[in-house]
Amino acid sequence: MLDNISRLSNAVSRSISAENYKGEKGKAGMSATGTGQNCARDLGIGWKVSPSVNIKAHTTFEVADIDGPGAIKHIWMTDSASMNRAMIIRIYWEGNDKPSVEAPLGDFFASADCQQFSQLSSLAVCVNPRRAFNCYWTMPFKKHCRITVENIRDMDITLYYQVDYVLTEVPDDSAYFHAQFRRTNPLPYKEVYTLLDNVCGKGQYVGTYMFWGVNNNGWWGEGEIKFYLDGDKEFPTICGTGTEDYFCGSYDFDVDGHYVEFNTPYCGLSKVMRPDGLYKSQQRFSLYRWHITDPIYFSEDIKVTIQALGWRSGGRYLPLQDDISSVAYWYLDTPYTNFPELPDSDYLELV
Repeated sequence: MLDNISRLSNAVSRSISAENYKGEKGKAGMSATGTGQNCARDLGIGWKVSPSVNIKAHTTFEVADIDGPGAIKHIWMTDSASMNRAMIIRIYWEGNDKPSVEAPLGDFFASADCQQFSQLSSLAVCVNPRRAFNCYWTMPFKKHCRITVENIRDMDITLYYQVDYVLTEVPDDSAYFHAQFRRTNPLPYKEVYTLLDNVCGKGQYVGTYMFWGVNNNGWWGEGEIKFYLDGDKEFPTICGTGTEDYFCGSYDFDVDGHYVEFNTPYCGLSKVMRPDGLYKSQQRFSLYRWHITDPIYFSEDIKVTIQALGWRSGGRYLPLQDDISSVAYWYLDTPYTNFPELPDSDYLELV
């Protein structure tokens, strides 16, 4: 990226926020009303009159409605939610009425339990103090892009946001960005967890985020991740060696008897939720793996699964029944919209 930053371009920079709902040229900061109007009452228009929006309970706010061709380059968001998974982000490509991106806000930004801050520093996603979500996935579109955020809780929520994009020609071989959330709680005994399936077309798998809650003592990450590509049936083309290995760690993330968090450009164990001896009784782990330099290419179809394995007596594997959530990220030659139905707010909620 730094190699190209000095090259001239015909792209046009635009940005959408509560100070410029449509991203129009020369029309930002003109609001006369907004969440900051009382604070700016002595200063007037141009002085942070509309820094955010209030989203009523059980309503959807349209963050962006953009005519292309162009590409989303950066999304920044933060909200006032006092409960996890209170907001759902969706992105629609080329006028489709079903989304190609659908996930709780925190999970999309690789931070499921966003109430307890933990720094996340990577190339694709950064989460900064106090709860600043940043996404740097490039998202090209040829005709149209629409982004919404839904408030699924019983209270109003304030959302601050900025969507930075360019209007530019999009090459014919550019693929569409996708992200899909799933949760299984608990995982049925001796079943594998499915991150992604029923995706047909040509594209590349580019990332995995997982939020893993364990329901047993002992180590929980012996399971293998498997990528079934282009007609694979019983056995996959790509098979990992263990959960921590897939997330580019080793030996249980254990240093001197303690889990050790880490953040790198491509992978990390960004958060370990440790029991406090009282109400926070379960361990949970927040992990990300970006396939930026090693995309997993497919020409016909893709399916991704991971096993949940611990240890039992006699040195035998124990199939676990854990609380597992994930977001799968991929690019596809056409907008994919056949997502499984998102669970309701009670099932989504983290407690």
